Amino acid sequence: MENLRNKILSYTPVNVADMDYIFQFYRKIRLRKGGKLIKPGDRVDCFYYLDVGCVNYYKLEQGEIKVLEFYTEDVFFTDLNAYVLDKPATYFLEATEDTIVYAIEKINVEKAFRMSHQLERFGRLSMQDAFVRTFTRIERLNNRTYEERYLRLLNKRPSLIQRVPQYLIASYLGLTPVGLSKIRKRLVKN
Repeated sequence: MENLRNKILSYTPVNVADMDYIFQFYRKIRLRKGGKLIKPGDRVDCFYYLDVGCVNYYKLEQGEIKVLEFYTEDVFFTDLNAYVLDKPATYFLEATEDTIVYAIEKINVEKAFRMSHQLERFGRLSMQDAFVRTFTRIERLNNRTYEERYLRLLNKRPSLIQRVPQYLIASYLGLTPVGLSKIRKRLVKN
């Protein structure tokens, strides 16, 4: 839980008593590759911290996987829309490799925020961070070519290429596997 503690402190100072208070609510979840945290129709009542592994955030459209994001170590995540609006999930959160996450239920998040202004500040800042990351991703998808998206992924998250199947990488970039293969071949030639 040291990584989780450091992540919380990266947003704002939190005293030891408040940190201990919120930590009592976190539970450790181990997922095997392919294990699901959330599937469509589920009630989303937890916020997660990814300690080890990789989680794929996707939906199925006409039987085809549409990847929105890959979450890797040291990040907070959930199906934010379903969590905030208290609506059933429409996406999957699935481990793409053996994964360890820490989960905290929404009711306990609210208790901790009422108890501590420091924790409430952490919550606000981490939620803003999640919103900005989502907005930035959408903007990148709308303003970059497929090749630029792939090159950015290689530059910013090179380990993801080794950790995640190529068909999921293709979906994440808005491509088909064949389209990704063509880009890779073209880049190798240049």
